[in-house]
Amino acid sequence: MLTPQQREQFSEIFEELAKSLDITKKEYEDAVTSYQFVGRWLAGEDSELAVYQPEILPQGSFLLGTMIRPVHEDDDLDIDLVCRLVGKRDNWAQFHLKQAVGNRLKAHGTLERMLRVPDGRRCWTLDYAEESRFHMDVLPAIVWQGYQILLEKAFSNSFRDQDIASLAIRITDKEARNYKVATDPLEWLLSNMFGYAAWFKDRSDINLVKAINLREAIKPVPTFQVHKTPLQRIVQILKRHRDIMFNGDEDKPISIIITTLAALAYRKQTDIMTGLQEVVVEVDRYIEDHYDPATDTWYKWIGNPVNSLENFADKWRTHPKRQTKFYEWLQAVKQDITYVTSQRQLPAIREALSRPFGGRVIDKVFNNMATTKRELREQGGLRMAAGTGMLGNIGRTSVSDHSFFGSNE
Repeated sequence: MLTPQQREQFSEIFEELAKSLDITKKEYEDAVTSYQFVGRWLAGEDSELAVYQPEILPQGSFLLGTMIRPVHEDDDLDIDLVCRLVGKRDNWAQFHLKQAVGNRLKAHGTLERMLRVPDGRRCWTLDYAEESRFHMDVLPAIVWQGYQILLEKAFSNSFRDQDIASLAIRITDKEARNYKVATDPLEWLLSNMFGYAAWFKDRSDINLVKAINLREAIKPVPTFQVHKTPLQRIVQILKRHRDIMFNGDEDKPISIIITTLAALAYRKQTDIMTGLQEVVVEVDRYIEDHYDPATDTWYKWIGNPVNSLENFADKWRTHPKRQTKFYEWLQAVKQDITYVTSQRQLPAIREALSRPFGGRVIDKVFNNMATTKRELREQGGLRMAAGTGMLGNIGRTSVSDHSFFGSNE
């Protein structure tokens, strides 16, 4: 049984681990500057798209605040964006909308050179220069004229939790049967990444009485967060464990499943260690078994919390390796967190963390903590936790500053 001081010390370690996975403020600002430029180009007065008021908005982990650095330093950061247009031409199919966005990107010499060919299933991808170390996936999507009014309502405190579903948009998808057929956009694939962001923010908020602030959840430039919620940190830690375990395997558990299950299992714990321990134990409860009478088979269902018709685990039926590997990962992360938190001495804790999270990152974690503790010691605020000998700003035993006197003093 851990003492409160030991639990707090472990939380400090996990907090520092998650911090070490953050992108830097410069990387964040470079990404924002880049996608805002793309948005201005798409909306330029001479653009065929200008009449449809194109706007570039972040989505995915960049919007949720759960982005992590890649395992390999030379790998790119993946920035997910939505190019949201208000309406379209009547004779445009999904294909035409996507091509219109692509053609406008190609009309700018620099962007054309950055454009990845061929285009992806749903997105256009811009590969930035090697020194930038990121690429951007731009997803064409449409909304209707009243959507802006809806967003203005969303930005007010009058917006209710049950209204989140109305933030859904329609997106292009090359694998759709009607991809090249001009149909009612209501027949296009539905997505609700902005409603999801609002839901995740509500799940993250440790102030139980605070209303959902959708202005913060879905604004075009989300605030760069130095201090993140325990849930955001928990998701970052779980994703890092996944990345180390699978090392680029395409069948690894996808981030939206990890994020959703973690958010569902999270119970507003204020310390990361307790939240992490309880989340990895509880996530199984939110994976449902559904029956398909047409094939007389059972399958797994991980529902989208803002779209009751969407199953995030739908690919498990056609790619059973993904289901197998998800459960392998879940078992491994449970065992690894249990093993780490069973250690009582700092060297053993460090060694236990290095395998599942990467030695380079863990070295950085403990070096950063050593620097912080040295500063605390110099200020007279360093204490030692009983049992582990771990040092920090909590504990019973005060640790005095050391003065080193060399031959020249």
